[in-house]
Amino acid sequence: MAAETTQAGEAPKAGRAELVVQSGVVDSICGAKTVRVVMNSLVKHPLYGKYIRRRSRLMVHDADSQAKVGDTVEIAECRPVSKRKAWRLVRVVKHST
Repeated sequence: MAAETTQAGEAPKAGRAELVVQSGVVDSICGAKTVRVVMNSLVKHPLYGKYIRRRSRLMVHDADSQAKVGDTVEIAECRPVSKRKAWRLVRVVKHST
């Protein structure tokens, strides 16, 4: 087996999957470094064709406590931080008024 060669300054491929980045709205602040983000979506019913509203509530790790209630944020999957937190805050897209 040949070792993978890289040019100077390039990092070898780690073999990891790409990060899953999604956006949602901060619903509540649950603690010092935790916010709850709600993601709403519409899903078409496979048989009847009617659109159904779906909601996901995720606990997100906010290390700098920069998100407030009503902010639109981008979140990314990460390793589990606690029992219910496996997402981290990437950035605040839009601040609430």
